[in-house]
Amino acid sequence: MNIHPTAIIEDGAVLHASVRVGPYSIIESGAVIGEGCRIESCARIFANTRMGAHNRVCHGATLGSEPQDLTFTPARAKPLLIGDHNHFKENVNISCGVKSDEGTRIGSHNYWMAYSHAGHDCSVGDHNIFANTATLAGHVEVEDYTFISGQVAVHQFCRIGAYAMVAGVTGVAQDVPPFALADGHRARMVGLNVIGLRRGGFNQEQRTRIKAVYRLVFKSGLRLADALVRAEQDYPGTETERIMRFIQSSRRGLISPD
Repeated sequence: MNIHPTAIIEDGAVLHASVRVGPYSIIESGAVIGEGCRIESCARIFANTRMGAHNRVCHGATLGSEPQDLTFTPARAKPLLIGDHNHFKENVNISCGVKSDEGTRIGSHNYWMAYSHAGHDCSVGDHNIFANTATLAGHVEVEDYTFISGQVAVHQFCRIGAYAMVAGVTGVAQDVPPFALADGHRARMVGLNVIGLRRGGFNQEQRTRIKAVYRLVFKSGLRLADALVRAEQDYPGTETERIMRFIQSSRRGLISPD
């Protein structure tokens, strides 16, 4: 291990032999840090954090910290589970769990820019990008390959569907469906995340199918249940199935179209 002499590694912390820890960082007893992780200066890894391999934690980041929840007590703390190849930039803050047994869950290959935040009991998938000061309240679910822009605030219990993009300075109070582009003081669906879809390898036929499904759901005038049945019949495919699953499982309702 390469540990700076000013770092504090408490007894009971478990670090892989390849872990590097920079000056003045603190890793609490009970934390587990996997192979190839790099903890830079002045970071703090709290006790309930379980981190996979090859993660980078930059200056001032705090992972597994006490949640901003007035009901929290240390006895109620649940884990923060982190996958592999995540990059946490300066002063990122991610809370441990408190409400659910699973705690806060972060997948793999996510990029968290400076000052971004995930609250307690969030569930984040893989290959997501959180721009500066993007904020997830507690219990938010983010699927895969999303882009959450700067100064976005996502309300508790909202979900962000796969390949969605939320524009900067947007307040998200309801679910953002997969592949959508959301914008506004209160987020509205203003189109599809076309750039994200192209980067994600979706061909023209797939993009056309997604567009047709959303036109049917939001613009046809049909009742939602009827529109979903029609979409499944007229536009079968994995993209349609993903959209239908997301909509049918929504608890807070969907953002409205422009």
